[in-house]
Amino acid sequence: MSTQAKSLSDLEIATKATILPIQTIANKLGINSDELECYGKYKAKLPLHLNDESKIASHHLVLVTAINPTPAGEGKTTVSIGLTDGLNVIGEQAMAVLREPSLGPVFGMKGGAAGGGYSQVIPMIDINLHFTGDFSAIEKANNLLAALIDNNIQNKKFSLNIDPRTIVWKRVMDMNDRSLRDIVIGLGGTTNGVPRETGFNITAASEVMAILCLALDFADLKQRLGNIFIGYTYDKKPIFARDLKAEGAMAILLKDAIKPNLVQTMEGNPAIIHGGPFANIAQGTNSIIATKMGLSLSKYMITEAGFGADLGAEKFLDIKCPSGNLKPSALVLVATIRALRHHGGAKSGEFNSPNIEFIKKGFTNLQKHIENCQKFGLTAIVAINHFITDTQEEIDYVIAECAKLGVKAVVTKCWSEGGKGTVALAQAVVEAVESKSGTYHALYDWKLSIEDKIKTIATEIYGASEVNYAPKALNQLKEFTALGVQGLPVCMAKTQKSFSSDETKVGRPTNFEITIREFELAAGAGFVVAIVGDMMRMPGLPNIPASEGMDIDNDGNITGLS
Repeated sequence: MSTQAKSLSDLEIATKATILPIQTIANKLGINSDELECYGKYKAKLPLHLNDESKIASHHLVLVTAINPTPAGEGKTTVSIGLTDGLNVIGEQAMAVLREPSLGPVFGMKGGAAGGGYSQVIPMIDINLHFTGDFSAIEKANNLLAALIDNNIQNKKFSLNIDPRTIVWKRVMDMNDRSLRDIVIGLGGTTNGVPRETGFNITAASEVMAILCLALDFADLKQRLGNIFIGYTYDKKPIFARDLKAEGAMAILLKDAIKPNLVQTMEGNPAIIHGGPFANIAQGTNSIIATKMGLSLSKYMITEAGFGADLGAEKFLDIKCPSGNLKPSALVLVATIRALRHHGGAKSGEFNSPNIEFIKKGFTNLQKHIENCQKFGLTAIVAINHFITDTQEEIDYVIAECAKLGVKAVVTKCWSEGGKGTVALAQAVVEAVESKSGTYHALYDWKLSIEDKIKTIATEIYGASEVNYAPKALNQLKEFTALGVQGLPVCMAKTQKSFSSDETKVGRPTNFEITIREFELAAGAGFVVAIVGDMMRMPGLPNIPASEGMDIDNDGNITGLS
């Protein structure tokens, strides 16, 4: 790690980087400047017609995932960007296609999602804040439907006879605000609406976000918006957004948000940033449209799926790939020595203290993820994301144990060295792709019952011994049978900190049960959300939010953003 990398923050590194006009980046992809919808000098929207199915089959999708992370994350985005730069260093054409950050984590604890050190996408400040307004558009489309629902309840002349007690649609905002989880609206008299209980979700966990990221084109987007399930009438008839004629107006608000955003890495390589669903409570991957655009424009397309492979990668491989007819050519599994210490029993204050015994115990978490990847027909390449507190003894142990499993593990130093620090990983990815060592397949058939799909995920991926259902969940399963949605895939909402639903069970827990508390039907997105344990769709801020360390001066210079 360079002395300079030690002394500068991610923000300082990003703001000192040379940034090229976005037209120059587009030209590298063969895109004419006239095709761009520019948002200033360094970011632009790309037209949907750039997607070319004829090119996708001959190009390579590389998925970057990780072991169960520590609270700060293990650097999937950083490695994804570093791998993109590393592939370009060795002469391959590659681009990154990533998710947009949510303001909730930016101002909360986890920080932004533009990478770190010398492996970032820029302009970092714009990407981490309002960017091109996609999140705002998703909020407005979501909340328009909420307003239409309450307006219909209020309007007796054109009422659909919606029973307010059955409404499942909530408003959203892009901020961590636990006080909005459960609220009462419509107070203050009859002219202010009909009082009822409702709440807010965070925008990144909204169904509109999921729809945007799974839509195949604009027509599909509108159809999915119309399929949003709202609730029931007093006589038990299901009501959808199309019954309120909401999909057209909602789609208008998303007319620009559906277009992928072009930016660049710090080394001047193209990157697309689009969509931002959470992976612990949504599908956790960028849009299908952006993924296919990256595959249309570049030989290697690097993308990531949020949190550990038990969440983001499972959903990528079981929901997104079948939805978009996508087939990964390679899979990179990010691990850090500090996370392995954590899974071996180290406390937070010991994450950066070398301890080979913790590594030996914690390796079981990495081993389980490696085994899980093989269940999808893919052999993982382990990327050891390097920290200065790593010892050679610990690194050598991980590499040797991976080799015993038939898996290649390589050290990456993209945070401190950028693309040149990821050359070994880039070469390993090219070797894996060219050898055609794996053939992707989904874990389960969508035609299975919801219970069988959940059992498959829980036992095969998590290692659970049994799945239990709360009474509310059992009643909802009966409703789903009546609604005819048994054939939808399942999106598990579970803690990212453990294979189990108990975040304190680190490593590779065994002989545990998981309980499905309740379900949420995302009929527009095209999946059923199974909520495990105490998961919330509206996070809260930590005791000391990251926002406390942020500021801006009279010249507009920002500090404290990460």
